[in-house]
Amino acid sequence: LTLQNWFIGRFAHELFMPVNLPGHKWAVLLTSLMLFLISLNMLGLLPYTFTPTTQLSLNMGLAFPLWLATVIIGMRNQPTEALGHLLPEGTPTLLIPVLIVIETISLFIRPLALGVRLTANLTAGHLLIQLIATAATVLLPLMPTVAILTATLLFLLTLLEVAVAMIQAYVFVLLLSLYLQENV
Repeated sequence: LTLQNWFIGRFAHELFMPVNLPGHKWAVLLTSLMLFLISLNMLGLLPYTFTPTTQLSLNMGLAFPLWLATVIIGMRNQPTEALGHLLPEGTPTLLIPVLIVIETISLFIRPLALGVRLTANLTAGHLLIQLIATAATVLLPLMPTVAILTATLLFLLTLLEVAVAMIQAYVFVLLLSLYLQENV
């Protein structure tokens, strides 16, 4: 319990250090989201379990409303600064319409990038583990030495996937906090 409290406190401190004071209201929500995503990602590494975070629908269901909330907060609290992100300072007059369109598209792609990043990274790792496990199983009766080397590789890949499961949850929440920082 002490280690868990230390981890949560450290995470919240690191995550909200660059965020303005009004953004600290999101600390409980984003910390809970981080723990939720880590739990789902780690449970998905157990044999014969399904990982919900490998489904784009769940990840988009988490990413879109939270991203939209940060945008709405920015538009409500400081509309000039929120719209100011669409046009960098010192832009030549001829490029203004093009840059506004590009930055608007970039703004609306953010939740898609959040969801796809989490889905793709977890799915790729799970597929790789499945392929190597199948190879080790098939090679065992044919070439036991190669099968043992493959199983060792599988073990190391599983350790990597544990790290990826935690890192991807952290990146998801970190990007949300950066979007929040822009709008608070």
